[in-house]
Amino acid sequence: MKNKYIPFLLSLLLWGCDQGSSPEEYNAKASNPQYLHETVTHLTDVIIHDIFKPPVASRIYAYASLAAYEALEPGSDDFQSLGGKLIGYQKPAPPQAQEEYCYPLASIQALMVVGKALTFSEDMWVDYQRDLLDKYKSMGIPSAVYKRSVAYGDSVAAHVLAYANKDNYKEIRGYRYTVTNEPGTWVPTPPSYADACEPKWNTVRTFTLDSASLYRCPPPIPYDLNKNSAFMKLCMEVYDISKELTEEQRATAYFWDDNAFVTNVVGHAMFANKKMTPPGHWLAIARTVATDKQLDLMHATETYTLASLALYDGFISCWDEKYRSVRIRPETVINNGWDPAWRPYLETPAFPEYVSGHSAISAACGVVLTELLGDNIAFTDTTERQYGHGVKSFKSFKDAYWDASISRVYGGIHFRDGVEEGTYLGEKIGHHVLKTARTRKGE
Repeated sequence: MKNKYIPFLLSLLLWGCDQGSSPEEYNAKASNPQYLHETVTHLTDVIIHDIFKPPVASRIYAYASLAAYEALEPGSDDFQSLGGKLIGYQKPAPPQAQEEYCYPLASIQALMVVGKALTFSEDMWVDYQRDLLDKYKSMGIPSAVYKRSVAYGDSVAAHVLAYANKDNYKEIRGYRYTVTNEPGTWVPTPPSYADACEPKWNTVRTFTLDSASLYRCPPPIPYDLNKNSAFMKLCMEVYDISKELTEEQRATAYFWDDNAFVTNVVGHAMFANKKMTPPGHWLAIARTVATDKQLDLMHATETYTLASLALYDGFISCWDEKYRSVRIRPETVINNGWDPAWRPYLETPAFPEYVSGHSAISAACGVVLTELLGDNIAFTDTTERQYGHGVKSFKSFKDAYWDASISRVYGGIHFRDGVEEGTYLGEKIGHHVLKTARTRKGE
């Protein structure tokens, strides 16, 4: 007689278990920003493994961060979608009215889906995604809410990926730059003599700039091999510094190297080391300070998103100038002029010199981080310690981005006007992103 009650009691028990924690309880657990920080760091690990070039890495970070932000935003009363504020981007379909969601879960799902779609090593995502989602399941999120939230994250990710699919990135894959060999123009450099990196990057769609050339740099100092010319003074400065590099200058150059694929030549053998890209380095800085300041999930997601947009648009604007001026690298001038055996302290990147990409994107991101996290915020950057590059402390983001800028002169790969004008360009881009990509309601 009592056996007939067992199915009823079992169903009642399962129903009770499925109710999970209260929304306040599971949202509090799911809103731990550490999951966001860890996932962005994992995305960086995949980008390093897959050897994406810095401009392409910035694209991956930007779309993945945008997806995370857009999936989280509906759960906030103070933030708004970036739909209508970014070039060609519309707000995703809203979540179902009157239904319950765990937006932090939707956000992390959107971030992972876009990150996986835009990188190569899908196997690096499988275990990570499963293990992280298991952590959310253990938070007491009711199964219906869990499924609905994951589905919403998938929907936002699909929306952002459809947006990314129309940015002209696919159309410029495989395009190769033709060297002109005109005096003073860029040619491939030792040791790998690699083809020019992303010569059509100025044709990918921007996020906030009306055009890639919205902010134009002044023309570079004219190429002139007369020993008393302004150009030769730039060359001699790089050469002279390289001959008397201090340990501090060496440490600064190496700290900001951020070369995704460093070529090593030993006899007839050539091999490469993988390392972090400049955008990955700056997002790691963002993580450091966001963690130090104990930013909540919404503000941390906003920080990654606006920083990524600045990095991406910074690359586009900088690359527009690089392939307009197509200026020669110091290594080529010095080797062809008076010291064929000279090599810079850092490996010369495979693209034109003017203006410095690291200077531009560092300043663009630094301006955004200054606005969001504060001016004169001191921090210690341990990003590159795992690659043997040491640790550096800075008084502010501005202190850091100017340090990154001058590091390229110490490294022997840029002229002074290239790093200075690159920094000024980046500052303009950073302010433009802040003015255009309004995340706060009422702005």
